Amino acid sequence: MSNSNRPRQTMIIVGAGIAGLSTGCYAQMNGYRSRIFELHEVPGGGCAGWKRGEFGFDGCLSWLVGSGPGNELYQLWLELGALEGKEIRHFEMFNAVETADGHIVRFYSDPDRLQEHLSELAPRDGRRIRAFCQALRQCQGCLAAVPFLRPVGLMGKLDRLRLYLRFARFYRAITRSLATRIADCADRFESPVLREAFHYVLYDHTGQLSMLPLYFQLACHGSRAAGVPEGGAPGLARSIEARYLALGGQIRYSARVEEILVENDRAIGVRLSDGQRHLADVVVTDGDGAAVAELLHGRYVNPVWSPPAEAPGAIAPGSLGHVALFLGLDRRFPEAEHGTTHLLTEDEAAELPGIVHPGLHVQFRNRHYPELSPPGTSAIFASYLCDAARWRALSQGDDRRRQRRGIEVRAVAARRGRSYPHEKRRVAEFLTGYLDRKYPGLADALVVRDVATPVSPLRCTGAHGDTVLPWQPFAARDLGDTARPAIPGLRNVYRLGGRDGGGGMVRDATAGRHVMQFICKDDRRPFTAWIDDAAVPPTHVIVPPGGRRIAALDAARAPTAPGVTSDRPVRELPGTRW
Repeated sequence: MSNSNRPRQTMIIVGAGIAGLSTGCYAQMNGYRSRIFELHEVPGGGCAGWKRGEFGFDGCLSWLVGSGPGNELYQLWLELGALEGKEIRHFEMFNAVETADGHIVRFYSDPDRLQEHLSELAPRDGRRIRAFCQALRQCQGCLAAVPFLRPVGLMGKLDRLRLYLRFARFYRAITRSLATRIADCADRFESPVLREAFHYVLYDHTGQLSMLPLYFQLACHGSRAAGVPEGGAPGLARSIEARYLALGGQIRYSARVEEILVENDRAIGVRLSDGQRHLADVVVTDGDGAAVAELLHGRYVNPVWSPPAEAPGAIAPGSLGHVALFLGLDRRFPEAEHGTTHLLTEDEAAELPGIVHPGLHVQFRNRHYPELSPPGTSAIFASYLCDAARWRALSQGDDRRRQRRGIEVRAVAARRGRSYPHEKRRVAEFLTGYLDRKYPGLADALVVRDVATPVSPLRCTGAHGDTVLPWQPFAARDLGDTARPAIPGLRNVYRLGGRDGGGGMVRDATAGRHVMQFICKDDRRPFTAWIDDAAVPPTHVIVPPGGRRIAALDAARAPTAPGVTSDRPVRELPGTRW
């Protein structure tokens, strides 16, 4: 606790990303008076989208883990108001992979259907296919055992013992999947089609990852725990913002925090880029280690969490990002799946600047979010994995300050080099032609087009080394994370560490809840959280392959998670409609 005689009551949160908004919601629930300062004009950080004409483009949210019942994450999203009154769409097929010679492998969410399909494609691999699908079935209950509501670092010995016992039945499956790379699993198949397709199950080439993230993502979808929430990323951020404001929180946009103010090794508030000082008992910052070190002007730097400082927007050599093409079309393409990874030939891949693997993932986002495009139209999101540093070098942008009424509010990249827009046009033209060959008539239906690169989000997030669409799959180390969010040697400052692992909605949302549990413990307050009883519960539907119909899921099939409790007296969650 602070040396001050009075208890800590006020809080400043730097950043209105999902982690910052989550922190604000739980701060208000626990009696703190909080304010959020956000350098952008809208909430969400990387969880965002934009409009082009009548089309809404969302390059962030392809699925949301925990958006279906049966796990602690579902309760967390309900506490944050993220799913209130929304339709959650669960796809029966996770992804399809089309090889360069036209073979298509469909990775269904249901292990039984997946086993049947793969066995038809490669009957000689029957034993290996059965082993893969059996391991997938074993992992389906794993999500229900993951402790998202409470950080391991605050668990006592008995609670940790209970946690490990919950995982005991998954121990063999988890250890085996950790010891096996996706590439190793793929190489065991006799079928060259399966060997190639298995590298791209998770949209991009992920052969060097262990099998755990592959099993985990397919298992989440198979158990209806990872759907697509109505409204996409912008809608998710706005819903949590509404929950925060309803709880009495305050947000100031276009407000860049330049410094965390410190006196006698104790944070007392922040200074904005316009020179204004705002005081508070607690400062919570949503950013990676380098961003936090910059706010502290290099003081209290810990090499464990803070890498060497780089300029805002710097991208380290070898960093991976995505180049994404967004298309708005004036017609439907009913023959197209909602998501397919197309494997390119060497000549085709050579046309895409910075590409690192010959895979192009294509989503018809109007299947995910029909409300974001006009009736009878299509919205496409197509992306490939690239060398992010190359795009940063192409941009050649010098940072400058954007001013409003003579006051500096945030930094934006300026003076793009000529090669940067040229390469973006090259990507747009090639991919439009490629997709027109895959989906005849696409080019004639084109209404709007946009391209995003790894450089695109940097002006809005203030990130250090972040790339567009950052995604890190579930990692085993998350289960045993006991690190405190405080900064050694400095009181009253707490870090939201979700971005250290590569970001992701799950890490960000849980980071806010966890940091508030640590703060409440330091202040000797009981932590409390609740779901708005007046909130309209979400509706869940299933979308079959092809998307020609949407079927309601039988409520009797809705999974439940044993031991999912609130921090208040146990009560039933609001009714979930299926």
